[in-house]
Amino acid sequence: MSTQVYPKLNGNYFQQFLDCLSQQLGSDYAILQIDQAPAHVSCAINWPENIIPLLQAPHSPELNPIERLWQFLKKSLHNELFPSLQDLRDRIQQLFEQLTFKQVMSISSYNFILEALFYAASY
Repeated sequence: MSTQVYPKLNGNYFQQFLDCLSQQLGSDYAILQIDQAPAHVSCAINWPENIIPLLQAPHSPELNPIERLWQFLKKSLHNELFPSLQDLRDRIQQLFEQLTFKQVMSISSYNFILEALFYAASY
């Protein structure tokens, strides 16, 4: 699993992320759940054919799978002090590198979303 770090969220960086993800997927497909941040819904975004966007409801961060992953990571950071922002970034990177793909799937998956997608695909 590779990670990318971007200095901010904007359309250009989001496009870079999508292009990188698309390359990593190869001939596979992915459904990417996104919030409705302007960078995510910009008309300028060129969605790769192998990535299908799934917009979550507005003002519902609890539905965003990354929130569960952040909660998991924050438990490991509890009561740690970092002398600099870079030290915090390094520690988060270390935690990410320790995660397996299976762990990420287990932490961030919502069965009701998968069930809804399978149901929709059957029609």
